[in-house]
Amino acid sequence: MKTYTELFVWQKSMELVTVVYRETRNFPKEEIYGLTSQIRRCAVSIPSNIAEGFGRQSQQDFIRFLKISMGSLFELQTQLRIAKNLEYFEEGKFNTVFEETREIERMLSAFIQSITDK
Repeated sequence: MKTYTELFVWQKSMELVTVVYRETRNFPKEEIYGLTSQIRRCAVSIPSNIAEGFGRQSQQDFIRFLKISMGSLFELQTQLRIAKNLEYFEEGKFNTVFEETREIERMLSAFIQSITDK
């Protein structure tokens, strides 16, 4: 693999960022510096850490950054649930976005495992 952009998990994470930005546009304006900002930062952190880790010099560093991405993903899942509880999401939209995070979670987990096993 020549670049992180070839990683399917990075590509899916980038798609998630776009979805998150679109879905949070309709959050209450008073949340712009609160939950909206936090959700967006977590989403952006996922592919950003995958990319940063890819550029590191060692496999150990790459794995560490993949785990940081996973942490950001779990944080995002929590914040999405908070937004749902506050009724900022309709049920269908929440389920769609949340399932995308679960897919990325499975992909990241499998990817970390495949690198660790080498």
